[in-house]
Amino acid sequence: MGKDPRVDDYIEKAADFARPILTHLRDLTHRALPGAEEAIKWGMPHFLVKGKNVAGMAAFKAHCTFVIHGDGRQGDAMGQFGRITAVGDLPGEGELIEKLQAAEARVLETGTALKPAAPRAPKAEIPMPDDFASVLATAPAAQGHYDAFSPSQRREYLEWITEAKTEATRAKRMAQAVEWLSEGKRRNWKYERC
Repeated sequence: MGKDPRVDDYIEKAADFARPILTHLRDLTHRALPGAEEAIKWGMPHFLVKGKNVAGMAAFKAHCTFVIHGDGRQGDAMGQFGRITAVGDLPGEGELIEKLQAAEARVLETGTALKPAAPRAPKAEIPMPDDFASVLATAPAAQGHYDAFSPSQRREYLEWITEAKTEATRAKRMAQAVEWLSEGKRRNWKYERC
């Protein structure tokens, strides 16, 4: 257990209501994470495993906060537990220990306390509009380039055409698309070298 004297100083300088909360959180974190080291980061006490942030706490004028990294954020205060004004505002010790140990496990397994991002669902395919298919059929070079494009490149053209608000704009965009496609240009070709 690596205690940092700067954390002692931080707790000592905190408001009277905050000292028991910070002391409780510090002791609980060290019970949950016996190998955790302490540090001051962003002016607040943090608990680290293998040099990575697992949890942090802070005291303000009227409340304290506690954050377990990678466990989400709720409420109007930093951290998952809202504005803490007394030890009784915290969830039970069992729940806190479980969350701390889960964050530690993430650090040990992946090198970060952050939860892995959920994989993105692929975007729904945009069906080829009949009028654009007809226009493309009259320009074999444009059709060939369009067919050779990746799904995302084809999607850019289809979105641009189908999002037109008027028929005149749609017709103008289809004509422009055929011109660019005949030259093998992607939808946003003007910005590729920016």
